[in-house]
Amino acid sequence: MIRHIVFFSARNKDDVEAIITGLKQLGEIPHSTTFEVMKNTKVDPVSDEIDVVVYGEFEDAAALAAYKAHPIYSATTALVKPMRELRISADVVSTL
Repeated sequence: MIRHIVFFSARNKDDVEAIITGLKQLGEIPHSTTFEVMKNTKVDPVSDEIDVVVYGEFEDAAALAAYKAHPIYSATTALVKPMRELRISADVVSTL
């Protein structure tokens, strides 16, 4: 299983909810087994730059590639990209 985790920060903090709404469209893509968009609670006193986290689980690399190739993915990227400051992504293979 591949876990796809993406962290976002908003250029303008007033856009956080719009970013969340936009990213939730990615949940309509059928290739993930688990998909969530979450607002960062910012309880960690060391780092509060991250506003939104996307978490998805995929059976394998082919499912993740199909997710990223889906038209909803590119449409969502076009919508959210102008509102974000930072995007950090990690795709990790779970050993559990």
